[in-house]
Amino acid sequence: MIKVLIIDDEKDLVESIEYNLKKEGFLTFRAYDGQAGLKSTREKLPDLIILDLMLPEISGMDLCKILKKEEKTSEIPIIMLTAKTSQVDKIVGLEIGADDYLTKPFDMRELIARIKAILKRSGLKEQTSTTSLKFPDLEVDTARHEVKVLGKIVELTAKEFTLLRYLMENKERVCTRETLLDTVWGIEVAIETRTVDAHIKNLREKLGKAKKHILTLRGVGYKFHA
Repeated sequence: MIKVLIIDDEKDLVESIEYNLKKEGFLTFRAYDGQAGLKSTREKLPDLIILDLMLPEISGMDLCKILKKEEKTSEIPIIMLTAKTSQVDKIVGLEIGADDYLTKPFDMRELIARIKAILKRSGLKEQTSTTSLKFPDLEVDTARHEVKVLGKIVELTAKEFTLLRYLMENKERVCTRETLLDTVWGIEVAIETRTVDAHIKNLREKLGKAKKHILTLRGVGYKFHA
């Protein structure tokens, strides 16, 4: 699953980008300032970064320079976003290592097209071809955003769907509550870990007999058992 980190201080824009990327099958993370973006990049090692030029703490330009100098992050493709229309900013951004450049406001379809083009050039396959996760009693169709239990469609909220999908894609692996918070709700979201427990409870109720796959590891988190 392709991981995309969005670093921008415009929360509404970040949520819009996340929504559209998740529909395309990408796993997203977010950060609202340069310092948090640097920390998240080092920890998550995303496959691609969407980076705003004007950021608090560390500017997008400076963050791009830092990431391109570090061995572990130097090869991560970066798309820079800016409200500026200066040709100089665009040239400088590309010269310091950005792979592409978009001026706000932009069409989400154009952003997605550029992401796919960069991933193709980078040799990363869009992992949207694996559109379904199947088990004898449970199926998740990521393209249609559809879940079936014993052949019958089950209605899930967006968060429940993302939660189930992540657990299934990481089957037999322990997923801590903190990891689930970062992945499903976003790294900057300040909510308590019991929120995860509440969503797992609702998810199990909706899955019926298929709830047996979601195991609780007390004091740690959860695991999807096939």
